[in-house]
Amino acid sequence: MIQTPYYLIDKANLLKNLEKIAYVRQHSGAKSLLALKCFATWSVFDLMQEYMDGTTSSSLYEVKLGKRKFQGETHAYSVAYADDEVAEVLENSDKIIFNSISQLNRFKNQSANTIRGLRVNPQVSTSEFIIADPARPFSRLGEWNPEKIETVIHDISGFMFHNNCENNSFERFDEMLTLIEERFGHLIQKVKWVSLGGGIHFTGEGYPLDRFCQRLKAFSETYNIQVYLEPGEAAITNSTTLEVTVLDTLFNGKNLAIVDSSIEAHMLDLLIYRENAKMAPCEGDHEYMVCGKSCLAGDIFGEFKFDNALDVGDRLSFQDAAGYTMVKKNWFNGVKMPSIAIRQLDGNIELVREFDYQDFEQNLS
Repeated sequence: MIQTPYYLIDKANLLKNLEKIAYVRQHSGAKSLLALKCFATWSVFDLMQEYMDGTTSSSLYEVKLGKRKFQGETHAYSVAYADDEVAEVLENSDKIIFNSISQLNRFKNQSANTIRGLRVNPQVSTSEFIIADPARPFSRLGEWNPEKIETVIHDISGFMFHNNCENNSFERFDEMLTLIEERFGHLIQKVKWVSLGGGIHFTGEGYPLDRFCQRLKAFSETYNIQVYLEPGEAAITNSTTLEVTVLDTLFNGKNLAIVDSSIEAHMLDLLIYRENAKMAPCEGDHEYMVCGKSCLAGDIFGEFKFDNALDVGDRLSFQDAAGYTMVKKNWFNGVKMPSIAIRQLDGNIELVREFDYQDFEQNLS
C-alpha cells in the first residue's frame, strides 16, 4: 500500500474528459491545448496527447515542459516576458502571445519569425471571485481598446480571449462570445486564429456539447479562423483524489480529525477561495471537521459526515483534486509533499513520484 499523502490520478476517469475534448475537436474544428498552469503532471501526457493538440503556458518553464513532454503545438503566453528569457521562449514555442502592445513592440524584432498573437480583454467575464477575474477593474490582463489594437493588427495573426472562469453555462458562454464579436469582430476578420482560452466547463455532466460545437463551428466559419480552446480543469475534472490518513481525533465543541496533509501546502486554492474540499457523498451520523497538520489555524478541509466514528489510521479520499494542486504544492511547515500515483487503464496503481527530505532541503539554500 502506498504511504499517504498522495495524489491518485485515475486514467479511466481522465479518459472520460479527453473523449469529450476529442468529440468537440471532431465536430467543431476547434483545437484544444492543455493549460499547464492548471495541470502539468507529465506522467499522464502520454494519454492526454492522443486526444489534445498541444499545450499553452504562462511562463518560460511551462513552455519548455510543453515542448519537451507533450506532442503537438506549443503556445507561449506570459503576463510579461523578461528580456533575458524571450529568446528561449521563442526557441520552444510555435506561437507567442503577448499580453500588451508594449510587450509586442518591445520584442517585435526578436519574434519576427514566430507566429504572434495578442491577448484581448473583452471586459466581460464569468468569475465569481475578483482574485480570479480577468476582467476585474484595472485589469492588467490584455488590451481592451479596439482602436489601439487595430494599430498593430499587421504585426499579429491571432488573438487570445481568456474571460471564462469555471463557466458551466453554455448560455453565458454564447452571450459573451456574441459580445466579443460585436466589439472585436471587425478585427477578428483580419486574423487567422483565435484562442477562447480556458475556464469553459464543457466536459461537465449535462453540458450541451452539440450546441457548443455548433457555436464554435459557426464562429470559425464566419471569420475564417482556426479556433483554439485551452482547457485546464475541463481536461482533468474528477480524475484525481488526494489520499490521506487520520493522525489524531479530538473534540473542541466539534469532532475534529487531523490528517497527514494540509490545504495550504497541498490544496492551496481551498484557502485562497475559502472553499471546502470535496468528499464522496456521505450522510452518516458522525460529523467531523477534517483539518490539516500544519500550524495554520485555518488549515481546514471542511466538515463531512461519516457512517462511522473516525479512528487514527483511517484513510480518507478528497475528490476532484487535480486542478491547481500539484502545480501549487509547496513545502510550508516542511509538511511531507504528497507522492503522485497513477491508476493505469488496466487498474494497476503505479507510484511515479515520491518526495523526501532531500527535496525539501534542495528547495532551499
